[in-house]
Amino acid sequence: MSVQDERLGRLLGGDETAWLVDRARRRLEQGKPLTGTVTLSAATSAQRRAAEVLLGRRAGAGSSLSVSLDEVDRILRAGGVTADGLREAVVRLRGPIRDQAGEKAAQAAAWERAFARLDALIAGRPELSGWRSWLESTGLVRRLAVTAQEARILLDRLSAVLERLPSPGTPLGRLAAETCADAHALDEGRPLATLALSAARALSGLPHAGEGGADARRSAWAAVGVHLDDLSSLVLSLGLPGDDHSPTGRMLSAARAAGEPCVLTLRQLRRHEAPLRADLVRICENPVVVAAAADELGASCPPLVCGGGRPSAAVWRLLDLLAAGGAAFAYHGDFDWGGIAIAAAVHERVGFLPWRFDTASYQAVPSSAPLSGQVRPTPWDPDLGLAMERRGLRVEEELVLAELIADLVPKGGARH
Repeated sequence: MSVQDERLGRLLGGDETAWLVDRARRRLEQGKPLTGTVTLSAATSAQRRAAEVLLGRRAGAGSSLSVSLDEVDRILRAGGVTADGLREAVVRLRGPIRDQAGEKAAQAAAWERAFARLDALIAGRPELSGWRSWLESTGLVRRLAVTAQEARILLDRLSAVLERLPSPGTPLGRLAAETCADAHALDEGRPLATLALSAARALSGLPHAGEGGADARRSAWAAVGVHLDDLSSLVLSLGLPGDDHSPTGRMLSAARAAGEPCVLTLRQLRRHEAPLRADLVRICENPVVVAAAADELGASCPPLVCGGGRPSAAVWRLLDLLAAGGAAFAYHGDFDWGGIAIAAAVHERVGFLPWRFDTASYQAVPSSAPLSGQVRPTPWDPDLGLAMERRGLRVEEELVLAELIADLVPKGGARH
Protein backbone atom coordinates (compact mmCIF):
# COMPACT_ATOMS: atom_id res chain seq x y z
CA MET A 1 0.00 0.00 0.00
CA SER A 2 1.35 3.43 -0.95
CA VAL A 3 1.83 6.29 1.48
CA GLN A 4 -1.00 8.18 -0.27
CA ASP A 5 -3.35 5.21 0.21
CA GLU A 6 -2.47 5.00 3.91
CA ARG A 7 -3.11 8.72 4.39
CA LEU A 8 -6.35 8.54 2.46
CA GLY A 9 -7.48 5.60 4.56
CA ARG A 10 -6.73 7.49 7.78
CA LEU A 11 -8.53 10.63 6.65
CA LEU A 12 -11.59 9.25 4.84
CA GLY A 13 -11.49 5.44 4.95
CA GLY A 14 -12.96 4.87 8.41
CA ASP A 15 -16.54 4.26 9.51
CA GLU A 16 -16.68 7.72 11.09
CA THR A 17 -16.21 9.49 7.72
CA ALA A 18 -18.24 7.01 5.63
CA TRP A 19 -21.23 9.38 5.63
CA LEU A 20 -19.10 12.11 4.06
CA VAL A 21 -17.77 9.84 1.30
CA ASP A 22 -21.29 8.50 0.62
CA ARG A 23 -22.71 12.03 0.28
CA ALA A 24 -19.93 12.97 -2.14
CA ARG A 25 -20.48 9.80 -4.20
CA ARG A 26 -24.22 10.45 -4.50
CA ARG A 27 -23.52 13.93 -5.82
CA LEU A 28 -21.11 12.60 -8.43
CA GLU A 29 -23.58 9.91 -9.53
CA GLN A 30 -26.26 12.57 -9.93
CA GLY A 31 -23.93 14.72 -12.02
CA LYS A 32 -23.66 17.43 -9.36
CA PRO A 33 -20.42 19.29 -8.48
CA LEU A 34 -18.52 18.58 -5.26
CA THR A 35 -19.09 22.05 -3.85
CA GLY A 36 -20.96 23.49 -0.93
CA THR A 37 -21.59 22.07 2.51
CA VAL A 38 -22.96 18.71 3.65
CA THR A 39 -24.47 18.30 7.09
CA LEU A 40 -24.88 15.25 9.33
CA SER A 41 -27.55 15.64 11.99
CA ALA A 42 -27.02 14.00 15.38
CA ALA A 43 -23.31 13.36 14.77
CA THR A 44 -21.49 11.15 17.28
CA SER A 45 -18.39 12.32 19.10
CA ALA A 46 -16.29 9.88 17.07
CA GLN A 47 -17.63 11.33 13.81
CA ARG A 48 -16.87 14.85 15.03
CA ARG A 49 -13.27 13.90 16.00
CA ALA A 50 -12.72 12.26 12.59
CA ALA A 51 -13.89 15.45 10.87
CA GLU A 52 -11.51 17.53 13.02
CA VAL A 53 -8.59 15.27 12.06
CA LEU A 54 -9.53 15.66 8.38
CA LEU A 55 -9.97 19.44 8.56
CA GLY A 56 -7.19 20.16 11.06
CA ARG A 57 -9.43 22.35 13.21
CA ARG A 58 -12.44 22.33 15.47
CA ALA A 59 -15.59 21.19 13.69
CA GLY A 60 -18.01 23.49 15.48
CA ALA A 61 -20.41 22.80 18.31
CA GLY A 62 -23.94 21.45 18.56
CA SER A 63 -25.49 18.12 17.62
CA SER A 64 -25.10 18.49 13.84
CA LEU A 65 -21.85 18.36 11.91
CA SER A 66 -21.23 20.44 8.76
CA VAL A 67 -18.31 19.92 6.41
CA SER A 68 -17.34 22.00 3.35
CA LEU A 69 -16.68 19.80 0.33
CA ASP A 70 -14.57 22.55 -1.21
CA GLU A 71 -12.36 22.56 1.89
CA VAL A 72 -11.94 18.80 1.86
CA ASP A 73 -11.01 18.93 -1.82
CA ARG A 74 -8.33 21.56 -1.12
CA ILE A 75 -6.89 19.62 1.81
CA LEU A 76 -6.55 16.41 -0.23
CA ARG A 77 -4.87 18.22 -3.13
CA ALA A 78 -2.57 20.37 -0.97
CA GLY A 79 -1.49 17.42 1.14
CA GLY A 80 -0.64 15.29 -1.90
CA VAL A 81 -3.19 12.66 -0.84
CA THR A 82 -4.95 12.76 -4.24
CA ALA A 83 -3.99 14.67 -7.35
CA ASP A 84 -7.63 15.09 -8.38
CA GLY A 85 -8.94 15.99 -4.95
CA LEU A 86 -12.17 14.64 -3.46
CA ARG A 87 -13.42 13.04 -6.66
CA GLU A 88 -10.35 10.81 -6.91
CA ALA A 89 -10.66 9.98 -3.22
CA VAL A 90 -14.25 8.78 -3.69
CA VAL A 91 -13.29 6.57 -6.66
CA ARG A 92 -10.32 5.03 -4.81
CA LEU A 93 -12.44 4.32 -1.74
CA ARG A 94 -15.74 3.26 -3.38
CA GLY A 95 -14.91 2.27 -6.96
CA PRO A 96 -16.03 3.76 -10.32
CA ILE A 97 -18.79 6.38 -10.31
CA ARG A 98 -22.06 5.48 -11.98
CA ASP A 99 -23.38 8.07 -14.41
CA GLN A 100 -26.95 8.02 -13.15
CA ALA A 101 -27.94 11.01 -15.28
CA GLY A 102 -26.55 9.32 -18.37
CA GLU A 103 -28.21 6.03 -17.45
CA LYS A 104 -31.51 7.82 -16.95
CA ALA A 105 -31.21 9.56 -20.31
CA ALA A 106 -30.32 6.29 -22.03
CA GLN A 107 -33.28 4.55 -20.41
CA ALA A 108 -35.62 7.37 -21.46
CA ALA A 109 -34.33 7.10 -25.03
CA ALA A 110 -34.85 3.32 -24.98
CA TRP A 111 -38.47 3.75 -23.85
CA GLU A 112 -39.01 6.40 -26.52
CA ARG A 113 -37.76 3.92 -29.14
CA ALA A 114 -40.09 1.28 -27.68
CA PHE A 115 -43.09 3.52 -28.44
CA ALA A 116 -41.80 4.72 -31.82
CA ARG A 117 -43.86 2.45 -34.09
CA LEU A 118 -47.01 2.87 -32.02
CA ASP A 119 -46.65 6.66 -31.93
CA ALA A 120 -46.11 6.76 -35.69
CA LEU A 121 -49.36 4.81 -36.15
CA ILE A 122 -51.29 7.04 -33.73
CA ALA A 123 -50.11 10.13 -35.61
CA GLY A 124 -52.42 9.01 -38.40
CA ARG A 125 -55.18 7.78 -36.07
CA PRO A 126 -56.31 10.81 -34.02
CA GLU A 127 -59.12 8.75 -32.50
CA LEU A 128 -56.40 6.94 -30.51
CA SER A 129 -54.66 10.03 -29.14
CA GLY A 130 -56.67 10.06 -25.92
CA TRP A 131 -55.94 6.38 -25.40
CA ARG A 132 -52.20 7.04 -25.89
CA SER A 133 -52.33 9.71 -23.17
CA TRP A 134 -54.19 7.26 -20.94
CA LEU A 135 -51.45 4.67 -21.45
CA GLU A 136 -48.87 7.24 -20.36
CA SER A 137 -50.80 8.47 -17.33
CA THR A 138 -51.61 4.99 -16.01
CA GLY A 139 -48.16 3.51 -16.65
CA LEU A 140 -49.89 0.38 -17.96
CA VAL A 141 -47.15 -0.52 -20.44
CA ARG A 142 -44.42 -0.23 -17.81
CA ARG A 143 -46.38 -2.53 -15.54
CA LEU A 144 -46.79 -5.12 -18.28
CA ALA A 145 -43.21 -4.94 -19.59
CA VAL A 146 -40.28 -4.88 -17.17
CA THR A 147 -37.70 -3.46 -19.58
CA ALA A 148 -37.76 -1.11 -22.54
CA GLN A 149 -36.68 -3.98 -24.81
CA GLU A 150 -39.65 -6.10 -23.68
CA ALA A 151 -41.91 -3.09 -24.18
CA ARG A 152 -40.63 -2.56 -27.70
CA ILE A 153 -41.48 -6.14 -28.70
CA LEU A 154 -44.90 -5.86 -27.04
CA LEU A 155 -45.75 -2.47 -28.60
CA ASP A 156 -44.56 -3.47 -32.06
CA ARG A 157 -46.97 -6.41 -31.90
CA LEU A 158 -49.69 -4.11 -30.61
CA SER A 159 -49.08 -1.79 -33.56
CA ALA A 160 -49.44 -4.70 -35.96
CA VAL A 161 -52.81 -5.53 -34.39
CA LEU A 162 -54.03 -1.93 -34.48
CA GLU A 163 -53.07 -1.59 -38.13
CA ARG A 164 -55.75 -4.24 -38.80
CA LEU A 165 -58.52 -2.68 -36.69
CA PRO A 166 -61.36 -2.39 -37.31
CA SER A 167 -61.43 -5.79 -38.99
CA PRO A 168 -65.02 -6.90 -39.66
CA GLY A 169 -65.71 -10.61 -39.44
CA THR A 170 -62.28 -11.61 -38.18
CA PRO A 171 -61.87 -14.34 -35.54
CA LEU A 172 -59.66 -13.28 -32.64
CA GLY A 173 -57.31 -16.25 -33.02
CA ARG A 174 -56.82 -15.51 -36.70
CA LEU A 175 -56.07 -11.85 -36.00
CA ALA A 176 -53.47 -12.91 -33.43
CA ALA A 177 -51.88 -15.47 -35.74
CA GLU A 178 -51.65 -13.12 -38.71
CA THR A 179 -50.27 -10.15 -36.78
CA CYS A 180 -48.14 -11.84 -34.11
CA ALA A 181 -47.42 -15.34 -35.49
CA ASP A 182 -49.07 -16.65 -32.31
CA ALA A 183 -52.73 -17.65 -32.33
CA HIS A 184 -52.92 -17.21 -28.55
CA ALA A 185 -51.22 -13.80 -28.33
CA LEU A 186 -54.58 -12.09 -27.77
CA ASP A 187 -55.92 -14.63 -25.28
CA GLU A 188 -57.38 -13.16 -22.10
CA GLY A 189 -54.72 -12.42 -19.51
CA ARG A 190 -51.86 -11.96 -21.98
CA PRO A 191 -50.17 -8.51 -21.84
CA LEU A 192 -50.81 -7.89 -25.52
CA ALA A 193 -54.49 -8.72 -25.10
CA THR A 194 -54.80 -6.21 -22.25
CA LEU A 195 -53.38 -3.41 -24.40
CA ALA A 196 -55.18 -4.37 -27.60
CA LEU A 197 -58.54 -4.63 -25.85
CA SER A 198 -58.14 -1.16 -24.31
CA ALA A 199 -57.33 0.19 -27.79
CA ALA A 200 -60.40 -1.56 -29.23
CA ARG A 201 -62.51 0.17 -26.59
CA ALA A 202 -60.93 3.49 -27.52
CA LEU A 203 -61.71 2.98 -31.20
CA SER A 204 -65.33 2.32 -30.24
CA GLY A 205 -65.68 5.32 -27.93
CA LEU A 206 -65.82 3.15 -24.80
CA PRO A 207 -63.94 3.77 -21.52
CA HIS A 208 -60.36 2.59 -22.00
CA ALA A 209 -60.26 0.47 -18.85
CA GLY A 210 -63.74 -0.93 -19.34
CA GLU A 211 -65.39 -3.78 -17.50
CA GLY A 212 -63.60 -7.03 -16.87
CA GLY A 213 -66.33 -9.59 -17.59
CA ALA A 214 -66.44 -11.94 -20.55
CA ASP A 215 -69.50 -10.22 -22.02
CA ALA A 216 -67.84 -6.80 -21.89
CA ARG A 217 -64.71 -8.22 -23.48
CA ARG A 218 -66.73 -9.87 -26.24
CA SER A 219 -68.65 -6.65 -26.91
CA ALA A 220 -65.49 -4.53 -27.07
CA TRP A 221 -63.89 -6.84 -29.64
CA ALA A 222 -67.15 -7.05 -31.57
CA ALA A 223 -67.24 -3.26 -31.83
CA VAL A 224 -64.13 -3.44 -34.05
CA GLY A 225 -65.41 -6.44 -36.00
CA VAL A 226 -63.50 -9.15 -34.15
CA HIS A 227 -65.34 -12.14 -32.72
CA LEU A 228 -64.12 -14.63 -30.17
CA ASP A 229 -65.88 -17.57 -31.80
CA ASP A 230 -68.73 -18.27 -34.22
CA LEU A 231 -71.20 -19.27 -31.49
CA SER A 232 -70.82 -16.42 -28.99
CA SER A 233 -71.50 -13.71 -31.59
CA LEU A 234 -75.29 -13.25 -31.78
CA VAL A 235 -77.92 -11.09 -33.44
CA LEU A 236 -81.56 -10.59 -32.43
CA SER A 237 -84.30 -10.00 -34.99
CA LEU A 238 -88.06 -10.06 -35.39
CA GLY A 239 -90.23 -10.41 -38.48
CA LEU A 240 -87.44 -11.11 -40.94
CA PRO A 241 -88.63 -13.11 -43.97
CA GLY A 242 -86.77 -16.35 -44.41
CA ASP A 243 -86.87 -19.05 -47.05
CA ASP A 244 -87.31 -22.79 -47.43
CA HIS A 245 -83.87 -23.43 -48.88
CA SER A 246 -81.59 -23.27 -45.86
CA PRO A 247 -81.67 -24.01 -42.11
CA THR A 248 -81.26 -20.30 -41.30
CA GLY A 249 -84.02 -19.35 -43.75
CA ARG A 250 -86.38 -21.89 -42.22
CA MET A 251 -85.60 -20.64 -38.69
CA LEU A 252 -86.44 -17.09 -39.72
CA SER A 253 -89.66 -18.17 -41.43
CA ALA A 254 -90.80 -20.16 -38.40
CA ALA A 255 -90.02 -17.32 -35.97
CA ARG A 256 -91.84 -14.81 -38.19
CA ALA A 257 -94.92 -16.98 -38.42
CA ALA A 258 -94.95 -17.40 -34.65
CA GLY A 259 -94.35 -13.71 -34.04
CA GLU A 260 -91.34 -14.54 -31.89
CA PRO A 261 -87.87 -12.95 -31.81
CA CYS A 262 -85.15 -15.02 -33.45
CA VAL A 263 -81.56 -15.23 -32.22
CA LEU A 264 -78.99 -16.26 -34.82
CA THR A 265 -75.33 -17.09 -34.33
CA LEU A 266 -72.49 -15.98 -36.54
CA ARG A 267 -71.94 -19.62 -37.43
CA GLN A 268 -75.47 -19.92 -38.84
CA LEU A 269 -75.16 -16.69 -40.79
CA ARG A 270 -71.77 -17.60 -42.20
CA ARG A 271 -73.24 -20.83 -43.55
CA HIS A 272 -76.10 -18.95 -45.16
CA GLU A 273 -74.58 -17.64 -48.38
CA ALA A 274 -77.68 -16.47 -50.28
CA PRO A 275 -78.88 -12.85 -49.83
CA LEU A 276 -81.86 -12.34 -47.53
CA ARG A 277 -84.77 -10.59 -49.24
CA ALA A 278 -86.61 -7.75 -47.53
CA ASP A 279 -87.87 -4.31 -48.46
CA LEU A 280 -87.45 -1.95 -45.50
CA VAL A 281 -85.64 -3.24 -42.41
CA ARG A 282 -85.75 -1.14 -39.28
CA ILE A 283 -82.74 -1.26 -36.94
CA CYS A 284 -82.88 -0.44 -33.24
CA GLU A 285 -80.11 -0.30 -30.67
CA ASN A 286 -81.72 -1.93 -27.64
CA PRO A 287 -83.41 -5.36 -27.21
CA VAL A 288 -86.31 -3.78 -25.29
CA VAL A 289 -87.68 -2.50 -28.61
CA VAL A 290 -87.75 -6.03 -30.05
CA ALA A 291 -89.37 -7.42 -26.90
CA ALA A 292 -92.08 -4.76 -26.91
CA ALA A 293 -92.72 -5.23 -30.65
CA ALA A 294 -93.08 -8.99 -30.17
CA ASP A 295 -95.48 -8.48 -27.28
CA GLU A 296 -97.66 -5.92 -29.05
CA LEU A 297 -97.42 -6.83 -32.74
CA GLY A 298 -96.35 -10.46 -32.89
CA ALA A 299 -96.41 -11.90 -36.40
CA SER A 300 -97.55 -8.59 -37.88
CA CYS A 301 -94.32 -6.82 -36.96
CA PRO A 302 -92.34 -5.73 -40.04
CA PRO A 303 -88.64 -6.68 -40.29
CA LEU A 304 -86.69 -5.44 -37.26
CA VAL A 305 -83.05 -6.04 -36.32
CA CYS A 306 -81.46 -5.18 -32.99
CA GLY A 307 -77.86 -3.98 -32.97
CA GLY A 308 -77.59 -4.82 -29.29
CA GLY A 309 -75.37 -1.84 -28.57
CA ARG A 310 -72.04 -2.28 -30.29
CA PRO A 311 -72.84 -4.45 -33.33
CA SER A 312 -71.35 -7.91 -33.16
CA ALA A 313 -69.87 -9.76 -36.10
CA ALA A 314 -73.22 -11.57 -36.36
CA VAL A 315 -75.09 -8.25 -36.64
CA TRP A 316 -72.78 -7.09 -39.42
CA ARG A 317 -73.15 -10.38 -41.27
CA LEU A 318 -76.96 -10.21 -41.10
CA LEU A 319 -77.02 -6.61 -42.32
CA ASP A 320 -74.67 -7.49 -45.17
CA LEU A 321 -76.94 -10.37 -46.24
CA LEU A 322 -79.98 -8.07 -46.14
CA ALA A 323 -78.15 -5.33 -48.08
CA ALA A 324 -77.13 -7.89 -50.68
CA GLY A 325 -80.83 -8.80 -51.00
CA GLY A 326 -81.75 -5.20 -51.79
CA ALA A 327 -83.07 -4.14 -48.39
CA ALA A 328 -83.23 -0.49 -47.36
CA PHE A 329 -82.65 0.43 -43.73
CA ALA A 330 -84.12 2.84 -41.17
CA TYR A 331 -82.23 3.35 -37.93
CA HIS A 332 -82.97 4.44 -34.38
CA GLY A 333 -80.69 4.43 -31.32
CA ASP A 334 -79.77 6.29 -28.18
CA PHE A 335 -79.15 10.00 -28.49
CA ASP A 336 -75.80 9.94 -26.72
CA TRP A 337 -72.28 10.00 -28.15
CA GLY A 338 -71.89 6.25 -27.79
CA GLY A 339 -75.16 5.72 -29.64
CA ILE A 340 -74.09 8.21 -32.30
CA ALA A 341 -70.82 6.33 -32.82
CA ILE A 342 -72.75 3.08 -33.30
CA ALA A 343 -75.16 4.72 -35.75
CA ALA A 344 -72.25 6.22 -37.70
CA ALA A 345 -70.70 2.77 -38.08
CA VAL A 346 -74.00 1.35 -39.36
CA HIS A 347 -74.48 4.30 -41.70
CA GLU A 348 -71.01 3.83 -43.15
CA ARG A 349 -71.55 0.08 -43.59
CA VAL A 350 -75.06 -0.16 -45.08
CA GLY A 351 -76.51 3.36 -45.10
CA PHE A 352 -79.90 4.23 -43.60
CA LEU A 353 -82.69 6.73 -43.33
CA PRO A 354 -83.14 8.10 -39.81
CA TRP A 355 -86.03 6.53 -37.92
CA ARG A 356 -86.97 9.23 -35.41
CA PHE A 357 -83.22 9.76 -35.24
CA ASP A 358 -82.80 13.31 -36.48
CA THR A 359 -82.61 16.81 -35.04
CA ALA A 360 -86.36 17.38 -34.74
CA SER A 361 -86.91 14.01 -33.05
CA TYR A 362 -84.11 14.65 -30.56
CA GLN A 363 -85.37 18.08 -29.59
CA ALA A 364 -88.96 16.84 -29.19
CA VAL A 365 -88.19 14.42 -26.33
CA PRO A 366 -88.02 15.83 -22.77
CA SER A 367 -84.93 14.75 -20.85
CA SER A 368 -82.85 15.79 -17.84
CA ALA A 369 -80.01 13.29 -18.27
CA PRO A 370 -76.67 15.05 -18.90
CA LEU A 371 -74.79 14.26 -22.09
CA SER A 372 -71.11 13.38 -21.72
CA GLY A 373 -68.35 11.86 -23.81
CA GLN A 374 -66.57 12.69 -27.04
CA VAL A 375 -68.51 14.59 -29.70
CA ARG A 376 -69.19 12.47 -32.80
CA PRO A 377 -70.27 13.44 -36.33
CA THR A 378 -73.80 12.66 -37.54
CA PRO A 379 -73.46 12.30 -41.33
CA TRP A 380 -77.14 11.36 -41.87
CA ASP A 381 -78.16 14.69 -40.30
CA PRO A 382 -75.22 17.09 -39.69
CA ASP A 383 -77.40 19.41 -37.59
CA LEU A 384 -78.10 16.62 -35.07
CA GLY A 385 -74.62 16.60 -33.61
CA LEU A 386 -74.66 20.37 -33.22
CA ALA A 387 -78.08 20.24 -31.53
CA MET A 388 -76.91 17.59 -29.08
CA GLU A 389 -73.77 19.53 -28.25
CA ARG A 390 -75.79 22.70 -27.59
CA ARG A 391 -78.54 21.04 -25.58
CA GLY A 392 -76.17 18.81 -23.61
CA LEU A 393 -78.76 16.14 -22.76
CA ARG A 394 -78.98 12.49 -23.73
CA VAL A 395 -82.19 10.74 -24.78
CA GLU A 396 -82.34 6.98 -24.38
CA GLU A 397 -84.26 4.83 -26.84
CA GLU A 398 -86.65 3.61 -24.14
CA LEU A 399 -88.07 7.13 -23.77
CA VAL A 400 -89.66 6.92 -27.21
CA LEU A 401 -90.58 3.22 -27.11
CA ALA A 402 -94.30 3.87 -27.60
CA GLU A 403 -93.66 5.99 -30.69
CA LEU A 404 -91.32 3.37 -32.18
CA ILE A 405 -93.88 0.60 -31.69
CA ALA A 406 -96.58 2.79 -33.25
CA ASP A 407 -94.36 3.22 -36.31
CA LEU A 408 -94.16 -0.57 -36.65
CA VAL A 409 -97.92 -1.11 -36.79
CA PRO A 410 -98.81 -2.08 -40.38
CA LYS A 411 -101.15 0.26 -42.19
CA GLY A 412 -104.68 -0.87 -41.51
CA GLY A 413 -103.31 -3.32 -38.98
CA ALA A 414 -103.84 -3.66 -35.26
CA ARG A 415 -101.91 -4.62 -32.20
CA HIS A 416 -102.34 -7.84 -30.24
